[in-house]
Amino acid sequence: MKHPLHIYNTLTRTKEQFIPLHERHVGMYVCGPTVYGDAHLGHARPAITFDLLFRYLKHLGYKVRYVRNITDVGHLEHDADEGEDKIAKKARLEQLEPMEVVQFYLNRYRKAMDALNVQPPSIEPHASGHIIEQIELVKEILNNGYAYESEGSVYFDVEKYNKKHKYGILSGRNVEDMMNTTRELEGQEEKHNPVDFALWKSAQPEHIMRWPSPWSNGFPGWHCECTAMGRKYLGKHFDIHGGGMDLIFPHHECEIAQAVASQDDDMVHYWMHNNMITINGQKMGKSLGNFITLDEFFTGNHAMLTQAYSPMTIRFFILQAHYRSTVDFSNEALQASEKGLSRLMDSYRHLLKLQPSATSSVEVKEIRAKCYEALNDDLNSPVTIAYLFDACRTINTVKDGNGTLSAEDIQELKDVYQLFLVDILGMKDETSGDGRNHEAFGKAMDLLLNIRQEAKANKDWATSDKIRDELTAIGFEIKDAKNGTEWKIN
Repeated sequence: MKHPLHIYNTLTRTKEQFIPLHERHVGMYVCGPTVYGDAHLGHARPAITFDLLFRYLKHLGYKVRYVRNITDVGHLEHDADEGEDKIAKKARLEQLEPMEVVQFYLNRYRKAMDALNVQPPSIEPHASGHIIEQIELVKEILNNGYAYESEGSVYFDVEKYNKKHKYGILSGRNVEDMMNTTRELEGQEEKHNPVDFALWKSAQPEHIMRWPSPWSNGFPGWHCECTAMGRKYLGKHFDIHGGGMDLIFPHHECEIAQAVASQDDDMVHYWMHNNMITINGQKMGKSLGNFITLDEFFTGNHAMLTQAYSPMTIRFFILQAHYRSTVDFSNEALQASEKGLSRLMDSYRHLLKLQPSATSSVEVKEIRAKCYEALNDDLNSPVTIAYLFDACRTINTVKDGNGTLSAEDIQELKDVYQLFLVDILGMKDETSGDGRNHEAFGKAMDLLLNIRQEAKANKDWATSDKIRDELTAIGFEIKDAKNGTEWKIN
């Protein structure tokens, strides 16, 4: 079955109509976190981006197998051929088992993702749990003549591969230029060419995490894990592979080469990449030391933050930009997102209290179609949000007595809010506990404020003031308006 969803394919650099290989079944693989430190805002963006895709594909009726890996060994990072394993280093310094370090930060990562309302993937495999599959991948590449063994390590022969296949098709890089400009790194004399990348590394005596292989006691190169685990759980051909655009080269470029070298064709049909979070125009990341952890955002405990920001404010901030555009952090931008989200949630509360009229004086039915149109255009979440703000203005117009809505149109707006804001964009009302019972929560608040109104009508000022003051003390803002009492969470 065809569907009008169009997504930008990083490989072809065009928007393509998404047609999965297996009708109505989608295989999706996304590069997950490297767990040697707390998750920061840069980790939140791919998680939220592909959570949006996961939610939308399921809403469209696809059965989705979403695989998001855990890189739980520091040497599987960008500097796979140099430096100390980062998890092993932390374990040595803190006198812990490496997997204690992994589990500690993985627990914190999952807690942060839960706060951001990111749904867990279908499968969350660990790189360290798939060493056998990675060794088998290396064997296949060796047997096909695209790798060589050197002093217990195995390297991918980029120059040889490039003679028959194109290395650099994802990033647009030229191998000849790379060979002329890549510097020789100390300790890499065992490579035939500086651009060759490690498939297996022989471990030095001080290296904590190591496994036996036909070539040496060692560990797999960083790029092997996703190729091996993607193939294991999604097959030799699957639909979507995603991650941050900083992974295009070398990680995803090497994945393509490994897949083609091992099975003579690529595994992936659509490559998707989200853009970066920046601070003052510079990428946010651990290596640059300019990152703010999600926990610091939630608590406000960082020198660059002027206040704490709730998880839904962070999620809304990220979704207000298209996933392929850069998002620059600032307190002003986050505060604007906080106010915008508050407006949407307030309008929904007003919607729940609107009294229907016989007819509508405003048009609301086109909002649903426009939201679908935006999401079908490469997951255009900011345009979707703009249409929800249109609904917000309609609701406020009716609330202020300048328009009417029929019962049918009130229900349509409720359904649109629930579908697009809650179910697909993944926003939840943080004033109502788990965010799923906001209607019941609102009705409970209205009941309490009705009791206050009755007290005022009976000139029971002590009861009226007590309800207002105690609600204010626990974080509510109570405002007496012309048409009744309004409230919100500060």
